[in-house]
Amino acid sequence: MSNRPACHGTRSTVRPNCETGRLGPIRTFLRTADGIPIDSVYDPPPVVYDTLPDASRTASRDLVFVIAHGFTGDVDRPHVRRVAGVLRGYGAVVTFSFRGHGRSGGRSTVGDKEVLDLAAAVQWARGLGHARVVTVGFSMGGSVVLRHAALHGGTDAVVSVSAPARWYYRGTAPMRRLHWLVTRPEGRLVGRYGLRTRIHHRDWDPVPLSPVRAVPEIAPTPLLIVHGDRDGYFPLDHPRMLAEAAGEHADLWVEPGMGHAEHAADDALMARIGDWSVTAAG
Repeated sequence: MSNRPACHGTRSTVRPNCETGRLGPIRTFLRTADGIPIDSVYDPPPVVYDTLPDASRTASRDLVFVIAHGFTGDVDRPHVRRVAGVLRGYGAVVTFSFRGHGRSGGRSTVGDKEVLDLAAAVQWARGLGHARVVTVGFSMGGSVVLRHAALHGGTDAVVSVSAPARWYYRGTAPMRRLHWLVTRPEGRLVGRYGLRTRIHHRDWDPVPLSPVRAVPEIAPTPLLIVHGDRDGYFPLDHPRMLAEAAGEHADLWVEPGMGHAEHAADDALMARIGDWSVTAAG
């Protein structure tokens, strides 16, 4: 059986633009609405037919995941590549480095202007011919996918993992260290040379829409909120606030024994997220 997708009238026609079915991996720089170059990678799904050989999972040609990493991550970090590898079993994957991270230009605004980075990645994914887009964000990226869905739309499902509900939270030791990293000149030097993250020195002005105020605007797009009960950054009142604000259109998974973000999201959890996304995105 040929691995080349048909372009007309067969079951293997599962992506709207048949030419994209022949694409291999792509790495390029996207340009955001405010002119920042964003290092981005496209990985096509590994199969062209609806069902994988073991019949236990579904890989769809018209579905693409756009992954928004956490603060100090980037597209080449092993934990980001691992997450992408699991989700690639369910569809194509777009990964990118937020501004100020890795090879991308600009400086990090720690979740504010990063919405424009995600918007550029989602637009690219659509342009590659994918009919269904699921955004999956972790920690800072988890807040970005919520605000992007509320402000820009254009997604078919949203998954937010280990996200804060409100800004300026300093209730845990890791968050106090993060605030030192972001707000102090010596902290920003550590970020630049120790963590490969260039952080903007200016405060937010205006303060961006908070995640808990963004989630009501996401409906009716399906939303999944995932949080570990051992998250050292944000305790469980954060995901519960998000779920309460979202109402009935959101699912909340509190994961026993899970810590924070990509490092704590094991392959089994990512597979469950993939299963949920295939169903939720229609």
